[in-house]
Amino acid sequence: MGKGGDASAATQGTRGPIRLVEDKSEKYTWAEVKKHITPDDAWVVYKNRVYDVSDWHEHPGGGVIFTHAGDDMTDIFAAFHAQGSQSLMKKFYIGDLIPESVEHKDQRQRDFEKGYRDLRAKLVMMGMFNSSKGYYAYKCSFNMSMWLTAVAMVYFSDNLAVHIASALLLGLFWQQCGWLAHDFLHHQVFKQRKYGDLAGIFWGDLMQGFSMQWWKNKHNGHHAVPNLHNSSLESQDGDPDIDTMPLLAWSLKQAQSFREKNADGKDSKFVKYAIKFQALTYFPILLLARISWLNESFKTAYGLGASTENAKLEMERRGLQYPLLEKIGIALHYCWMFALSTGFGQWSVAYSFMYFFTATCSSGLFLALVFGLGHNGMAVYDATTRPDFWKLQVTTTRNIVGGHGIPQFFVDWFCGGLQYQVDHHLFPMMPRNNIAKCHKLVESFCKEWGVQYHEADMFVGTVEVLSHLQSVSDEFLVDMVKEFPAM
Repeated sequence: MGKGGDASAATQGTRGPIRLVEDKSEKYTWAEVKKHITPDDAWVVYKNRVYDVSDWHEHPGGGVIFTHAGDDMTDIFAAFHAQGSQSLMKKFYIGDLIPESVEHKDQRQRDFEKGYRDLRAKLVMMGMFNSSKGYYAYKCSFNMSMWLTAVAMVYFSDNLAVHIASALLLGLFWQQCGWLAHDFLHHQVFKQRKYGDLAGIFWGDLMQGFSMQWWKNKHNGHHAVPNLHNSSLESQDGDPDIDTMPLLAWSLKQAQSFREKNADGKDSKFVKYAIKFQALTYFPILLLARISWLNESFKTAYGLGASTENAKLEMERRGLQYPLLEKIGIALHYCWMFALSTGFGQWSVAYSFMYFFTATCSSGLFLALVFGLGHNGMAVYDATTRPDFWKLQVTTTRNIVGGHGIPQFFVDWFCGGLQYQVDHHLFPMMPRNNIAKCHKLVESFCKEWGVQYHEADMFVGTVEVLSHLQSVSDEFLVDMVKEFPAM
């Protein structure tokens, strides 16, 4: 166990004395830091100071801390934390980084990093991280009106078309709930994080059936390392949102990743066919996305399993943050959903299933379409060769604009602020009501420093995603024939 595990225990009075910061004057090279990349041996760097957070599963934000094991967390720390949070890191301090040992950064890179940190400071001074409570009151009220309308369409009508329309509206309602829960759980709305968590339980567990903690573990990890592959089987520095094998592969490396699971070192028949036709199966898979998320959420809330190794460790070592509220919220979700899906007890089993799956599959499509446009088909990196924070967030992310007959106002509403996905990834705690203002400053900064900044409308973006999937398929098949020519 590393010193982080000892420090964490020491603060709880169970093991060893706490060593004072002044007693630690060790100097470490970047190469030494890079050796400590697993949860049980995790070093991180913050402003050229080295911290040993090994086994720190009590981290308030959960297992996301380990996504930057063996790396510099300065900018992702600023993106996720309130001012003053760094004081909690003092007990994990073990020494200083030797700046000259970071050979992959030249002076221009250091100037670039200073530039975007100065931009963040400017945005703070401009009040861009202060939310409009009136705006969010309106968004919450509008969402509830969608839900009440969907319920009324079932309760007051016996018409099939009205019921189908109700199911589709419910699917849209769930999608919009996703954006609201997202904003609250990123702590964009309230400075007091508990209030954001409780709002997240309402819009997540109760209204959507999604576990708050399942979402936070998965989504915070994604934000920290978007479109990254794990550096090793033991590390947890990869993006859980692109962990889609064996159904979808976003790079050749990922397409071939299941070979090591087979004794003969070859791809299974299922993997071959899944990757070959993934551009065709992409949208059918999206239709089923909500079912998968409901399953993972239920398992998380009731302690029946975890979707990733990172989530498993978090649950084993830390447990649910709000165990009772999560269980009650999801149970009540299924109660009201059962009543609505059965027409309040008036419909047949087949009719009830039709309503439920129309709502569930449409919502999965509506949600995943925005997620997919945000990142799929963009750059994918190995965790060991990740670029700096700004370039990682910008090059792995796509903004969505109006076009091909889809007006901008619809994109703004449908995407719930994530049409500015690049800007959101750079400043995840910035409230939705300010993100459009921030966009112009970010765009200008990227142009000034020559950083690629990609935008596409919903049609072109979808074509880009499908084209990328097809290119991975083609590359996979060509490589498979070269490696196994007898096939």
